[in-house]
Amino acid sequence: MVSNKGIKGVLLLPLIIVVVMLAYGCTVSYKFTGASIDYTKVKTVSIAQFQNRAAYQWAPMATMFNEALSDMFVQQTKLQQVQRGGDLQLEGEITAYDQLNKSISSDGFSSMVQLKMTVNVRFTNNTNHDEDFERPFSATRDFDATQSLDSVQEELVKQMVDEIVESIFNAALANW
Repeated sequence: MVSNKGIKGVLLLPLIIVVVMLAYGCTVSYKFTGASIDYTKVKTVSIAQFQNRAAYQWAPMATMFNEALSDMFVQQTKLQQVQRGGDLQLEGEITAYDQLNKSISSDGFSSMVQLKMTVNVRFTNNTNHDEDFERPFSATRDFDATQSLDSVQEELVKQMVDEIVESIFNAALANW
């Protein structure tokens, strides 16, 4: 007659083996970028230089935007960047860069200013034209009216550029 301890050991060993095999056999893959790219079909991306067509100009803005957009696609995907004719194509322009008084203090002067940047994007997926789009992407940042725009502009534009680039990347590749 087999003891109770012996039966538990005989049943427990196969269970442990199954759990270990499942643990080694299962893999979980996460994509933190949100990108959903079929690399068997999509291999290249071309990103045209976005020109600053906004009425109000700040010279470094277009360069900051173009570098950030290119960097996002290079760092977050395996796509090869080509000058033109990519499987994915991005083009557009910066259409607005404005500052607006957002709130007025009790003395009648502006107390908060809002900075807004808008970029119009044309995205073409030459492997699936159902995913093509043209639309604007905007970001805003507020700053205290006691600060000059010159003192906060570079940091606020960088933040807006990062937000817009991430939104473009997600719209083009995340397929949410």
